[in-house]
Amino acid sequence: MSTILNTEGNLLDIPEIRDKEHFRVAVVTADWNRQVNDRLLAGAVDVFKRAGIPDERVELYSVPGAVELVYAAARIIKSPKKYNAVVVIGTVIRGDTPHFDYVCSQAADGVCRLNCEGEVPVIFGVLTVNHLQQALDRAGGPLGNKGAEAAVAALTMGTFLRM
Repeated sequence: MSTILNTEGNLLDIPEIRDKEHFRVAVVTADWNRQVNDRLLAGAVDVFKRAGIPDERVELYSVPGAVELVYAAARIIKSPKKYNAVVVIGTVIRGDTPHFDYVCSQAADGVCRLNCEGEVPVIFGVLTVNHLQQALDRAGGPLGNKGAEAAVAALTMGTFLRM
């Protein structure tokens, strides 16, 4: 089981969802850097379980990398299934080329554009780090689990208009 800590090492407050049986969330995870992303995904799924969201209402998808997260989120938003939120999970680790900058920018800008459309909140659960240890520290290590934090954001924003 993953830790449910935020960056400051405090326990995360999991929002109370009134209509748990009807809350639906999609989580899209990048296959690239799976060692880290699986831990982030586990943190997110654990938060949804703790919030009482039925397993069948948490739908999991995977795509090759961080850039593809945007396409998947856009398609999920337009699907006939109605979601309260979409969480995208990935990890981009800096290398020796500018590829890191392009991938991070495209993923962040794409999620921002989807959020500006306002149909369904898309939560950015993508780590952008300098090396693997930084990612592991944020994927259930001493700096908490950013996947869990993304799930808390999805619960909060997925009920935003219903508050």
